[in-house]
Amino acid sequence: MSRIIIRPARPADTPTIVRSNIALADESEALRLDPKTVEAGVRRIFSNPALGRYFLAVSASGERLGQLMVTTEWSDWRNCMIWWLQSVYTIPEHRGQGVFRALCDHVLGEARGAECRVRLYVERGNAKAIAAYRALGFRRGGYDVMEHEVAG
Repeated sequence: MSRIIIRPARPADTPTIVRSNIALADESEALRLDPKTVEAGVRRIFSNPALGRYFLAVSASGERLGQLMVTTEWSDWRNCMIWWLQSVYTIPEHRGQGVFRALCDHVLGEARGAECRVRLYVERGNAKAIAAYRALGFRRGGYDVMEHEVAG
């Protein structure tokens, strides 16, 4: 593959991000997401950047190769921000070509300047993703994620 360029996503990238998020949920958790809900969620980030930021990996010709989203959480224990990697997805035909590594390296470089930690969560059974994250230096954080859904 030619050079991979990492750039902030723009509102015009919404259809690609929506498709990728839907594919990610299907591949990783066999979840069928509602496209209108996902689109509204992606658009909300563009209208309120405090919610998160998307980064895209693109080829020199502009072809979209993969994505990730960064959200933040304040840690009073560490007096720093924790950056969470979410919506990590590489288009299937571009897997194994360094797309996620390029995205991750870009975000880790930004995080170093912000003096923070970078975390992500992964489905326990997603061995390929776990191996990819470990290859980039991620390790188990010692926490289990617990969830309580509150209907609105």
